[in-house]
Amino acid sequence: MTRTLQLDPADLLQDGKACPFDYYILIGEMNVGTFCVESYGVRVVDRRTGESAQVPHVTIRIPRIDELMELLIRQQVGPITLRDVVDDWLAQ
Repeated sequence: MTRTLQLDPADLLQDGKACPFDYYILIGEMNVGTFCVESYGVRVVDRRTGESAQVPHVTIRIPRIDELMELLIRQQVGPITLRDVVDDWLAQ
């Protein structure tokens, strides 16, 4: 079962720009060996078109998902480029 936490882009966009996307943290579970851990992923929805994309199980660390979400919101990453941005971010 996956839960979602919607973030408010206005909290991170200090320049007053309107953001056309909704951002969510996905909270799920991932099997690691003989136990389960909470995992975090991301979802982006374009308010204008309804198009969405998600990348589950990006990390198990809260500070890392916070860092990724700040990047996505600051750069106003949409559904079309979400996977590429997450892949590049993970490769750093």
